[in-house]
Amino acid sequence: MRIRTSKRIFDHSGSSFDSFLDEEGIRGEVEAVAVKRVLAWQLENGRRKLGKTKQAMARELHTSRSQLDRLLDPRNVAISLDTITRAAKVLGKRVTVRIADVKPRRTRHASLVQTRSRTSSRSSVTRATHRGGF
Repeated sequence: MRIRTSKRIFDHSGSSFDSFLDEEGIRGEVEAVAVKRVLAWQLENGRRKLGKTKQAMARELHTSRSQLDRLLDPRNVAISLDTITRAAKVLGKRVTVRIADVKPRRTRHASLVQTRSRTSSRSSVTRATHRGGF
């Protein structure tokens, strides 16, 4: 909500969620958990679609069921790309990782906000995606 008083425009919309995470010093951790949650969901969903049990998938990965549970745990971010890639391969998928530019920070100055292009406001999260509808 913007209120115009005399010659000044005050932006009362508050700060962005990204700036809040930056201020708290937890943005990297939150983004890592978000990416891992998506990967864990994709792997679990793929496993179920194929009708594989966790035990069968663990056997194909040459690992234990408890290790597979850690891989599928959305809160456990300490999983290597190699492990994720091997799990995807067992499910007939492949992992594609992309590093994206960080979107420009929002500013409260009205003239800069008005000139900013909407196309430059893409997500700043480093994404890990799968091809093949996974």
